[in-house]
Amino acid sequence: MKDFDSLLNPNPLVTYLDKCPADFTKADIIKYIENNGIEMVNFRYVGEDSRLKELNFSINNKKHLDSFLSSGERVDGSSLFSNIEAGSSDLYVMPRFKTAFLNPFTEIPTIDILCSYFNKEGNHLASSPEYILRKAQQTLISQTGFSFEAMGELEYYIMSENQGLYQIANQKGYHESAPFTKWDKLRKEAMRAITQAGGLIKYGHSEVGYFNIDNTYYEQNEIEFLPTNVEDAADQLIIAKWIIRMIGYKYGLPVSFAPKITVGKAGSGLHIHTRLIKNGKNAMVENGQLSNNAKRAIAGYLSLAPSLTAFGNTIPTSYLRLVPNQEAPTNICWGDRNRSVLVRVPLGWTGNTNMLKDANPLELPDNTDYSDKQTVEFRCPDGSADIYLLLAGLTVAARHGLEMENALEFAQKSYVDVNVFKDEFKEITKNLAQLPSSCSESADYLKKQSDIYKKYDVFSQATIDGIINKLKNYDDKNLRKTIKDNPSEIERLVEEYLHFA
Repeated sequence: MKDFDSLLNPNPLVTYLDKCPADFTKADIIKYIENNGIEMVNFRYVGEDSRLKELNFSINNKKHLDSFLSSGERVDGSSLFSNIEAGSSDLYVMPRFKTAFLNPFTEIPTIDILCSYFNKEGNHLASSPEYILRKAQQTLISQTGFSFEAMGELEYYIMSENQGLYQIANQKGYHESAPFTKWDKLRKEAMRAITQAGGLIKYGHSEVGYFNIDNTYYEQNEIEFLPTNVEDAADQLIIAKWIIRMIGYKYGLPVSFAPKITVGKAGSGLHIHTRLIKNGKNAMVENGQLSNNAKRAIAGYLSLAPSLTAFGNTIPTSYLRLVPNQEAPTNICWGDRNRSVLVRVPLGWTGNTNMLKDANPLELPDNTDYSDKQTVEFRCPDGSADIYLLLAGLTVAARHGLEMENALEFAQKSYVDVNVFKDEFKEITKNLAQLPSSCSESADYLKKQSDIYKKYDVFSQATIDGIINKLKNYDDKNLRKTIKDNPSEIERLVEEYLHFA
């Protein structure tokens, strides 16, 4: 009997083919298309701006379908990536069948498939963010024996006309429900579409951000995913952002993943939860406690935190969110259940209490070991992140931590058990390293720490240089000081980058 069970799976390709996406073949895709009235296939791939691009194929016949699924298609790389010259810009895009999903928005029945980039020799494009992530994972496995899993917390704002009904206090929207929240239906519709597209969602809820300005209502929501192979985690986040924006567009509502929306209000982050896996088991816990390997990975995250912002905080308004004594972290430290630190170890399921039976007296005692749910959360990234490069960077950081000779000592010195946002703990925070305060400073750190990312040929020098140049071109080194007392200039800047994230 097969291990895979497609019962209740919301992805129509999974239920029809009765196999998990990782096992999809070209023959499976053709079979689904033939038997389900599919008329079109979209190739999807991510450009330098981190947004999904689209190439449409109207299916002429089976031979035509088989041809483009087998050979891919040419695209102009110079229009997708700034580091590719127009004189030699042709790239191939090749579909990755495991990512195929039924497009929920087209009137014409359509299958969408994410693609990988290949160069003229038929080799992976070395500078492709998706390939860099793959190399980071393969290198971690080959050098340490661990694989990497991740998941994201995708926060975003929905903007609409303020109807004045059932108002709640500013910044008090956390886990609120209708009728006090107004756009839970958009979130739930997005969750349904994301799961049908193969996304592994943990849950969704309204977030703390809630306010009104000039009759415009701003409501913050969050969709959180389940941990999975880091490459699949990146694909899911890319597709999810596209779906959320498409549903906002359907309702005529702007949706923004921007790190800052306005002065003095909660911005949106993209917290990333991670875990190391070995022999199919979560290596973050040992004997009910955080393992030494988890602490080594944390040391890697903290060590590379300043340069990781180059992948996870990529626009000037990112650093209007990363401001001392607000919701987002600025101190490079870690702690248990502590939301003021950069790396948080969330509350785990390692206790001996039987909560299930206590809440439900008719249930039998549950002795299941839930410690495999333990993750470690990296809290500074935001919606401007290049998701593939961010997750590649975190994978490199985990490997770096495992290779550091003094990793456990480094982790011990960086641990805090207080709320570092509070002034009363200034004596502790003054000894902690700080995250960059601008894109320009982030670029400086990336240059300084670049050898760690280039080790084992994971990141290329051209990729590093391209990111540094992009960040430096914002010329924002002193921006935060310059505009801190100028709300109108902050609003202008926020508006400029509202949809860059």
